[in-house]
Amino acid sequence: MSFYGIAGLFISSYLWCTISWNVGSGYDRFDIKDGIVCIFRWGFPGKNRRVFLRFLIKDIQSVRIEVKEGIYARRVLYMDIRGQGAIPLTRTDENFTPREMEQKAAELAYFLRVPIEGYENPQEATGRIVCANCHLANKPVDIEVPQAVLPDTVFEAVVRIPYDTQLKQVLANGKKGGLNMGAVLILPEGFELAPPDRISPEIKEKMGNLSFQSYRPNQKNILVIGPVPGQKYSEITFPVISPDPATKKDIHFLKYPIYVGGNRGRGQIYPDGSKSNNTVYNATTSGIVSKILRKEKGGYEITIADASDGRQVVDIIPPGNNKNSP
Repeated sequence: MSFYGIAGLFISSYLWCTISWNVGSGYDRFDIKDGIVCIFRWGFPGKNRRVFLRFLIKDIQSVRIEVKEGIYARRVLYMDIRGQGAIPLTRTDENFTPREMEQKAAELAYFLRVPIEGYENPQEATGRIVCANCHLANKPVDIEVPQAVLPDTVFEAVVRIPYDTQLKQVLANGKKGGLNMGAVLILPEGFELAPPDRISPEIKEKMGNLSFQSYRPNQKNILVIGPVPGQKYSEITFPVISPDPATKKDIHFLKYPIYVGGNRGRGQIYPDGSKSNNTVYNATTSGIVSKILRKEKGGYEITIADASDGRQVVDIIPPGNNKNSP
């Protein structure tokens, strides 16, 4: 009992010192005008009491999120810096929910004009597939798989993404076109994309000219496809091979869940957090519209006189959107 009491005393002392010295707190400063980022953090007393980092914005390659749920939940926002690796931005006095972390990452990526690096896992702790971060609507998706499979057997997982084929979407150039499809299939550990020489002619015919790939090299049980033409591939056949417990001792045949996410058309938000032209654009301020300029390559440049101070605010509407007044 004395051991646990002494251990608890040391842990509580460490935590109290961390709080009293404000370890891990600080600030982040992004100077777009000078192209410089400054990060300051308080450390433990001594040589590293003040931790100050400074680098160029042009060296920022991407923004990355790390989310680990459980008893010791960890949610950290990183910036990947050329030549310096990943630098954490989340301070100890910040405790964001996964959704708040995603929003913060999207806002920072949009501000810095850098991409958000792919999620380590395409499925959040809540069960939501990350496709929903860019595709904001909510529609049903169907999946059909065998009730049971034998070891080392190739089978098909059919994902159906129903939609009205008469619908058109706004393309990146502002024109109207058919909808594209995409899907993410999360299989149990050990299941993966079947090798080409094991796929039967019947399944190959159903696959068509589709090209599947793993979500990550070390996550072969997660398959992705898209974007592909919706009129031709609203039904997608994934060729899957089951694991063999004789060669993989950590594999056991039980009942396992399968998760699937599908999307129709272009997303409303790009991965870097910026809006696509396939969404609604609202005025960024209230006031009087003083000027509407139609741009040469499509879209509008709308000038608004702010109601509070009269300053001129310019909103850009990309090609494909129509201007509407209340």
